[in-house]
Amino acid sequence: MVPVTLDAGVGEIWCKLEFMNPSGSTKDRIARHILEKAWRRGELKEGDTVVEASSGSTSIALALACAQMGLKFVAFIPKAATAERGLMIRAYGGEVRRIGGGMQCVLDAAVSAADEHGWFAARQFENPDNAEAHRLATGPEILSQMECGCVDAVVSGVGTGGTLRGLWEAFAEAGCDALAVAAIPCEGDAFGHNAECCSLAFSKEVPGVVECLSKLYEDWKGECADGVLEEMMIDEGDCLRLTKELWGLGFPVGPSSGLNYAAAIATKRRLGVDARVVTVFPDRMERYFSHNVFADLRGED
Repeated sequence: MVPVTLDAGVGEIWCKLEFMNPSGSTKDRIARHILEKAWRRGELKEGDTVVEASSGSTSIALALACAQMGLKFVAFIPKAATAERGLMIRAYGGEVRRIGGGMQCVLDAAVSAADEHGWFAARQFENPDNAEAHRLATGPEILSQMECGCVDAVVSGVGTGGTLRGLWEAFAEAGCDALAVAAIPCEGDAFGHNAECCSLAFSKEVPGVVECLSKLYEDWKGECADGVLEEMMIDEGDCLRLTKELWGLGFPVGPSSGLNYAAAIATKRRLGVDARVVTVFPDRMERYFSHNVFADLRGED
């Protein structure tokens, strides 16, 4: 955890640097946790095949974990996912199958392949082990690294929703009366739809999921008491601008970090400068080199 300040009037936001994980994203947490629990349950053994539908980061993390555990991996990803993501999956020995037609089509293809071949499906969008990984590990780590040992609000973009749900549950179990804020990128007039980044509001620039695609998030949303969970719309232009400002501070992050930081700033403005607001920098920049966030830098060399 590090305190990061981009707006002196707002003050510091406490940020968990998940881009420092082995494959470069917070998805390393869930990949290893899901696979190890399946192994202990007897659902996986050396040489078995794992399959997942993902726009990139979870597939990269699973490819790495499978390489370490002697498992095979097949990733179903959207056709529009950046080339860098496919290369990273293949570098760890995984197979990449690109699917057109949106994220639901990618999910359906992965499930069909798992059923047909008897492969283990990681099921990140519904697997409770996803959120559990953050409840048992990431959340307690954050609390141990906070000077006060408590949190007033936790902010995260929603892909599967596992990060936000797991962190909030960890903080609640520790006695923190924390607000959970789901950061939702919304597209501006200049942007169109893109299958790689189908967010809750269909932003093409910031990774996320289509509304109601994640059972893990929707179930939790339905269970939350009033005042526990809020959804905050963030303009994708602000996400990209803040991503570049974070680069200027030396953080090698992707657009989801800009999204999270933008929502964290808005949350702190509302709660007050003394509020302890926590967020996550989910992944590293190298998987976005062909993304629009780098458009003004390409061709300068």
